[in-house]
Amino acid sequence: MSEDTAVAANPRVALTIEPLTREAFAPFGDVIELEGCKQFPINQGTTTRFHDLANVDVGEGGRALINLFRGQPRALPFEVKMLERHPRGSQAFIPLNDKPYLVVVAPAGELDPTKLRAFVSRGWQGVNYARGVWHHPLLALGEVSDFIVVDRGGEGHNCDEQDLPESVWLTEAAMQAAK
Repeated sequence: MSEDTAVAANPRVALTIEPLTREAFAPFGDVIELEGCKQFPINQGTTTRFHDLANVDVGEGGRALINLFRGQPRALPFEVKMLERHPRGSQAFIPLNDKPYLVVVAPAGELDPTKLRAFVSRGWQGVNYARGVWHHPLLALGEVSDFIVVDRGGEGHNCDEQDLPESVWLTEAAMQAAK
């Protein structure tokens, strides 16, 4: 059975995709964007500082890591089979290009597939997953995309992966409905 046929045969598994907004994403962490943030001039007026865009949580004994992730583009329909979480700290993704990408999340705690949510960024919006929030690995769209990723380094296990009992699908129809 093709992916299109599987989605058409069981529309309950198609996940709704929402626009990424601070309010909608708040249960899962922070949206990193300039709109509505505190800003002020620094360096004798030659630079604007966009201040305190996310709550970086490295937990007890952790240190902040700054990484570059290069995400390969995903085609729709896309089958979501698993999620991961970082129990010891937050994880922020800041895109270096102005291309939309998808975010799939579920609340921290025991993974509850009925509470999955999907968001599409407007391009230059980042996300900071709060400690323990379930999320799908990077879902770039259209072309190879680079992201600065800030997360926790240090001792202790900090990545849990869990398969979903039933796959859900991200579809082109759901993307169009989110616009």
